[in-house]
Amino acid sequence: MKFGIDYFPDAHPDRVSGQRYFAEVLDLAEYADELGYDSVKIVEHYFTSYGGYSPDPCLFLAACSQRTRRLRLVTGAVLPVFNHPLKLAGQLTMLDAISGGRLDAGFARAFLPYEFDAFGISMEESRARFEEGIAAVTRLWTEEDVTFEGKFHRFKNVTSLPRPTQKPHPPIWVAAVVTPESFVWTGERGYNMMVVPYLGEHHELAEKLQLYRQAYRDHGHESRKGAGEVMMVLHLFVAPTRRQAREECRPYMEQYLRNFRASAKSWTGRQSGQYKAYSALEQMLNDITYERVLDETRAIIGDPDDVAEQLTYIRNTFGNVYPTFQVNFGMMEQAKARRSMELFARQVMPRFR
Repeated sequence: MKFGIDYFPDAHPDRVSGQRYFAEVLDLAEYADELGYDSVKIVEHYFTSYGGYSPDPCLFLAACSQRTRRLRLVTGAVLPVFNHPLKLAGQLTMLDAISGGRLDAGFARAFLPYEFDAFGISMEESRARFEEGIAAVTRLWTEEDVTFEGKFHRFKNVTSLPRPTQKPHPPIWVAAVVTPESFVWTGERGYNMMVVPYLGEHHELAEKLQLYRQAYRDHGHESRKGAGEVMMVLHLFVAPTRRQAREECRPYMEQYLRNFRASAKSWTGRQSGQYKAYSALEQMLNDITYERVLDETRAIIGDPDDVAEQLTYIRNTFGNVYPTFQVNFGMMEQAKARRSMELFARQVMPRFR
């Protein structure tokens, strides 16, 4: 079983500056490398304290590459809807080269209305732009003198540089949350999967992962390159005792939820055929309490034995997964994030390897 760390910046600028945030998370990435974690991942979001400190995952991961030796560097994920494929293809292979071939390229559709509004892009174009963007980037990585005629992007006789360090190109991951079609589409194309079990019911996500794995097998990818991987984002808080973990984690988890709810308000009164379930996002978040997070294993919180038991439940529920842990959510002090990472690496990780 592999394990990574995951950054979703949720810092308020009046409480944590960008300079301080990145100094701390670069230190945490270096520590994760020393402790034996497998990867570091960061999102692409804009404009608010819910993710907005990370408008460019490639820039951050390039800095990580110079502070680490082993960690895979995961874009979790870049958003083709807001990026021209010519720019994105070159940025990602530049990161692949700088890191010595350690890039895992994750792509997602985006889901926050205010981001679409600011970029002047219709949410109804989301899936088409996403699929066209991945198709264009993949061709730019694997062909020379590419001529591309899409609905949104057209170019002629272009060779993207630098060429990928990994051959034929970095591993591709696709993030999906709600729509079953996204899971099937990802499996059909033989991509790896990124999921977040935080909001929905676990049995529903397990069913969607079965759709992904079946589509992956049915299209022959398993026989050619092995099983598709499923990377799962989970909040992690580990302390020496169960009581300490549960009491200390509460303010950070509740702060994270407040921040998420504030961004989800942008869905109030909005409807999109591309995002039918998201109009209820604010209410879904209002229904999640810290007690539900604990009772329903919506995060990994406890002493090392608790954490091992919760991870066993995750594996039994979802099959083989690759957990990546949010370790510094809710503007948590760096010392507590380091403690979680260390306790997990020394007392839990060996049980699963």
